[in-house]
Amino acid sequence: MKKITQITLAALLAAPVTLGSLSLPSYASAASAAPASVPSVSVKGPVAQAPTVYTESAADYAQFLQAKYKVKLPQQPTKGDFIQAIASIIEADAASADTDEASEVKAPAFTDLKSGDSAYDAAVSLYNNGIITGTEVHAKDKLSAYTAVFIAVKAAGFKELAYTYPEAKTKKALAKLGISPNRVQGLAAQELAAAIDTGLIPESLYPALRKGGVATTDFANILLGRVLSSQGKYKNEIGRTGDADIYSKLYVAYRTADLIEAPELREIVDQALRNDLVTGYNLKDSRFDSNFIDELTLTYGHSDIKHAVQLIGLLRSEGIDADVQFQPKTSAFIYLKEWGEPTETPDYKVTQIENGNYIAYSKEYDIQFEFNTTADKARFNDIILKYAKKSTGNTSNLIHASWWQPLYYSATAMDGYPVIANTKISLGHYYAQSFSLKEKAKDLQDGFRKLAPDADISSYNFWVDQPFLNYLNGESE
Repeated sequence: MKKITQITLAALLAAPVTLGSLSLPSYASAASAAPASVPSVSVKGPVAQAPTVYTESAADYAQFLQAKYKVKLPQQPTKGDFIQAIASIIEADAASADTDEASEVKAPAFTDLKSGDSAYDAAVSLYNNGIITGTEVHAKDKLSAYTAVFIAVKAAGFKELAYTYPEAKTKKALAKLGISPNRVQGLAAQELAAAIDTGLIPESLYPALRKGGVATTDFANILLGRVLSSQGKYKNEIGRTGDADIYSKLYVAYRTADLIEAPELREIVDQALRNDLVTGYNLKDSRFDSNFIDELTLTYGHSDIKHAVQLIGLLRSEGIDADVQFQPKTSAFIYLKEWGEPTETPDYKVTQIENGNYIAYSKEYDIQFEFNTTADKARFNDIILKYAKKSTGNTSNLIHASWWQPLYYSATAMDGYPVIANTKISLGHYYAQSFSLKEKAKDLQDGFRKLAPDADISSYNFWVDQPFLNYLNGESE
């Protein structure tokens, strides 16, 4: 029982044991994404030493577009380049509300594009989604700033809103931009006005629009990033470590998170507990996935929200700024009857099973951090080992509720991080998962498949901090 007092019961027992071997909790949404190759240089703004308001830059969006969509615009993008980029980030079946069924499946008769041209398929997709409306595409022309906006406002989903604009409202919006109402008229003026009012065009782009002419790569990347955000396809986060309100947001996220039920999925993995296939598993919800860039991301698991708040403060004190996503998690594990009668709370429930033991369900969380650089990501390990990990001779002067064997991991390779495996079973947007030593993953996967032959079951490797591997190997530190 020594570890129960050292680590907390939930932390200790959330790590399942696969057929006699140890296997850890389901702390892995970052690990579920395929690793992406991205630059390791810093692309975000200055390191936040004090609370700031961070605005995504053209470089931020460019990095995301390349990592997630393999989109990299040339130094001087053409209209065809922009059309292809837009087509890459929208759903092919996201047809416009006013596009009839016949046009949805019809290849338009473009006058200056033919099948096989690099921009042809993208132009067809955008035409059938009502994003481009003419049959003369001018794909080889340099991309103009206004053309980019007119494409982006429809791709972002603001077309119907734009066409509600009366003349007075349109003129008022164009006045914010500082251009004459006579410069852009008709539907184009309405589209531009909506792009201004919705924030699709940030104020940083106003000078370029007042000037007119060709769009720079930065201009185009910002519009593409704003389209992603408007479609809910950019990063899913509660804020940044440097935000003045990040602590409040953490508490709100934690207080509003409940134990995850997922009864159909839980029935399968609870049976795995009854069969002694595992002694624990975690439940998570993919709707909280961060969509961060894997190479810059670490996932950190814990159960105490005050620990998370102090961890954010620790990172800020060390000059590390990062995006932050909170992910609710429920840890399920075997609670032995000889430990005494368990006490239930809203965040801790038990169900007694046939042999007199219990299955306990405990509220926990994962926090995902996307760092500005891979160097900051690498520094995280040293910071935790110094300030947030108990060890023999060092159990004080640490942040609140530090563990003997903290858990944090990466979907991409990290120096000094050993490789373990995760086995994941998914039903809808809920998933259960169990971490294990690599050599035990196949046994666990086969065991789950016997319980649920038709379920989506997978295993993959990822990189975890050394103390947690020590835990899997039965070591106390």
